[in-house]
Amino acid sequence: MWNDDNAIYDDGEWVTWTEINSHLARLEFEAEYPDLDVELVPIFQKLLGIAESYHALTGSHLQVYGDLGELYGAITHGIKLHRNYAQGSDGRLGNDFVEVKTITPFKAKDEIELNLKRNFSKVLIVKIDEQFEVQSRMIDRKSLPKAKGGRLKLRWSDFETYHDED
Repeated sequence: MWNDDNAIYDDGEWVTWTEINSHLARLEFEAEYPDLDVELVPIFQKLLGIAESYHALTGSHLQVYGDLGELYGAITHGIKLHRNYAQGSDGRLGNDFVEVKTITPFKAKDEIELNLKRNFSKVLIVKIDEQFEVQSRMIDRKSLPKAKGGRLKLRWSDFETYHDED
């Protein structure tokens, strides 16, 4: 039976503190990510959980991190993803084409390599660390360092103090 130690009685029904805290956490998440695509969140959480469970069980990694990075961009930044294997960029954010690059938990270095010949005006770097925590940085292409040739390596640490842009 419910009691006032683990629930409150409100408007004719018992509401647990877990439900209240879950609702508050969701409101905070939605405030932090106003372009949130709520329907993708459970898919992202399940896929990330499966990748983490598989790694814990086998010591190996599933090849899902690129997809996780793109889903994270869709959820947190509102990126509208292109169909699979579309050429040029991974998605669109308003009038901007976005290239999504994911730093995986097993990478020796926290860096990505960009193909500057692709058509994008923003790059979203998504980092999934060894504890399967996820962060991202959205960077305007015009803010990127100049590069010789068609490739540019970027380190996560170069953008630690960089604030995400919309």
